[in-house]
Amino acid sequence: MRILLVEDDEPVAESLRRGLSRYGYEVDWVRTGAAALAAEPAGLVLLDLGLPDTDGLDVCRELRARGDVPIIVISARADEVDRVVGLEIGADDYVSKPFGVREVIARMRAVLRRVRPPEQTGPVEADSYAGGRLVIDRRARRVHLDGTELGLPPKEYDLLSFLAEEPGAVFTREQIMEAVWDANWFGPTKTLDVHVGALRRKLGDAVTIETVRGVGFRLGFR
Repeated sequence: MRILLVEDDEPVAESLRRGLSRYGYEVDWVRTGAAALAAEPAGLVLLDLGLPDTDGLDVCRELRARGDVPIIVISARADEVDRVVGLEIGADDYVSKPFGVREVIARMRAVLRRVRPPEQTGPVEADSYAGGRLVIDRRARRVHLDGTELGLPPKEYDLLSFLAEEPGAVFTREQIMEAVWDANWFGPTKTLDVHVGALRRKLGDAVTIETVRGVGFRLGFR
């Protein structure tokens, strides 16, 4: 899916572009309201309100008048009035800065489920790895190993789920911290090693989490 990102703050935009790209989204980034209104139609719009040429609320109003594209406002304006106005003029959701990439992804998925409900209403099949030994049910946030639920704490689940999105790919420590703990984490990355160690003990010989020296970690299956 192609995402239109309307954001004047370059560090914020680059962080979102990297994060969204990891989840398979194609991102078109523009910095002004005029560029947003002139852009090709997208599957979803992430819209900052603090634009250099116009108020983002006016852009939101115009985009909504043109069609039903899902719009999520991302803004440093945290006042209730701004939230209410944004939602009343057509935004589907409102995320206040600072935020983590995973929060934005979750909001996007929730909005897309609401505005474009899937045709298939049956049960969603869980992701299966290592010949079926490891099963990750992303909707229920549950992990089973050899038929037994592991009962992982939230961050261990998030870490395993993130690494399992691309088995064999090497993720840097910075990418993992940004995705699992969010871009605003300022604590030591030692917490990542602690969580990796805990997962290794619980996953046993079914899964390998390999340390790539000087880079990060890679998930594999025996």
